[in-house]
Amino acid sequence: MSQNRNKKILIATGIYPPDIGGPATYSKLLHDELPKRGFIADVLSFGEVRSWPKIIKHLIYMGKVIKHCRLADIIYVQDPVSVGLPVCLAGWLMRRKFILKIVGDYAWEQGSQRFNVKDFLDDFSSEYKKYSWPVRLLKLIQKKVADRAEKIIVPSEYLKKIVSNWGVNPDKIKVIYNAFDEPANLADKEKLRQELKFVGPVIISAGRLVPWKGFPVLIEVINGLKNNYPSLELLIIGEGPEKDNLEKKINTLNLSGRVKLLGRLSREELLKKVKAADIFILNTSYEGFSHQLLEVMWCGTPIITTNVGGNPELITNGENGYLVNYNDYEKIKEKIEKLLGDKEFSDSLAEQARKRVTSFTKERMISELIKELS
Repeated sequence: MSQNRNKKILIATGIYPPDIGGPATYSKLLHDELPKRGFIADVLSFGEVRSWPKIIKHLIYMGKVIKHCRLADIIYVQDPVSVGLPVCLAGWLMRRKFILKIVGDYAWEQGSQRFNVKDFLDDFSSEYKKYSWPVRLLKLIQKKVADRAEKIIVPSEYLKKIVSNWGVNPDKIKVIYNAFDEPANLADKEKLRQELKFVGPVIISAGRLVPWKGFPVLIEVINGLKNNYPSLELLIIGEGPEKDNLEKKINTLNLSGRVKLLGRLSREELLKKVKAADIFILNTSYEGFSHQLLEVMWCGTPIITTNVGGNPELITNGENGYLVNYNDYEKIKEKIEKLLGDKEFSDSLAEQARKRVTSFTKERMISELIKELS
């Protein structure tokens, strides 16, 4: 700690509380915890300039970075584009180095939502020329920012591979798994079921309502199970651009009483529902490293998720959860029936998951990060 005493770190982040999301939670955690280890921590959130028009807000943010970095020994940037590009330019002007955290492929996410990109991330991360110019521009920006960073922090071995696919030197990419912050004062499962009025089997899925999260297939699975499980419900928690399409699918299949879109919930309300549920499903074609899965593992709710991204770094198939292929209707249906029909086995998966999650501590994550910041 002595070597870091009074070392000044600027945390540049896209979002910060009261904003909701992983980067906001992570940045707040660092802001609270790093001073306990001798650092002087300051936060500069893109939220301060978000109301300005495009381009202008990035220039204003860059000006703020220049002002703040005069007093900072280290700049720790939380994404490679929205804050990464302004920090990169400010760092070039001020001759300052920065450390970059990458939790996903921004170009792929934007390309999938806005520019008709259909490729999975593994293929997308290695390609360039085949995409439209806006996608190529985003790929170029994140690559150039990553190249200029002194070090890169990623939360999974999978994301290290993806960033290496961009052409970035893998030797400067360090894997530091995210931490799980145990929530306080959650009631036990049966009390929560009574409080939430869960009568029959309940399946939870949560995440941003975007194409790669696979919610349409989950709705189809519920339709295929409805005759054998008359009281089965699927609760989908989250917001996003696919909401209208999902509502249309639910209505077309006459599942409005069985499949419910609950929108965004507070962390406490989300965890209550997860802990009270019978199964949690994350049917996604991409996941860098899921903080959501860490929380579900702690809650003791059996997990079915996909064998993609960082998921296999958390879940061992048949040992502490189930891994299936993305959008595999038959396998998802089969695993639901197995978990609902064998409570002893279901409980054993959940117990092994709880044991696994205990290794993802805040102390471990902060200690590993400080080694990179020192």
